[in-house]
Amino acid sequence: MLKLRRSFLISFEGIEGSGKTTQAKMLYDFLKSTGLPCYLSREPGGTEIGERIREILLNPKYKGMHPKTELLLYLASRCQHTYERILPLFHSKDKGIFITDRFSDSSFAYQGVGRGLPLKPLSRLNKWASFGIKPDLTILVDIPLEEGKRRKKGAPDRLEKEKEEFHKRVRQGYFKLAKRAKKRIKVFDGKKDKETLHKEIREKVLEFLAKKGVKI
Repeated sequence: MLKLRRSFLISFEGIEGSGKTTQAKMLYDFLKSTGLPCYLSREPGGTEIGERIREILLNPKYKGMHPKTELLLYLASRCQHTYERILPLFHSKDKGIFITDRFSDSSFAYQGVGRGLPLKPLSRLNKWASFGIKPDLTILVDIPLEEGKRRKKGAPDRLEKEKEEFHKRVRQGYFKLAKRAKKRIKVFDGKKDKETLHKEIREKVLEFLAKKGVKI
């Protein structure tokens, strides 16, 4: 197994149906095949506590949930996820690459721009909940709302049942983030077939790692 001098956090972001979950798993499988120590997780979730919070957040019967309650539940899951899964890796002598399906940018896009919560306190709370850790690289898989909706299967969860205007704001929130953090956030066309998209993401990740001194 290849040795790393430091750990890296790579996050995947995107609206519902973007295919980010599939791409996160494909990148994980590829990096593992190269001999790199690699870990895959998700938010909300990633821990026993986080998965219980996820059940509440996505349950359609809680349609009366206040936006602040929603934000605080996401942050609670993120705090436990970071504390239990990410921090130990970053503090360990055995370094690795941690891939997470959603992280702090989701709160900006969904609860900040999507729900209209004030961004400054949201940012402070987000930083506090994630112990100040930020992704080293973020893969934003973008897709038109109509295509994302078409791809979804099964009964919609609480967020998927939101009105189209909400999801439009979320997508715009991601665009704002990508414009603000061009070096960290890389945008990919989610309409492409999954193998082509995976190849493009893989090449960008390898380019990023090479710049950090990780040669595969």
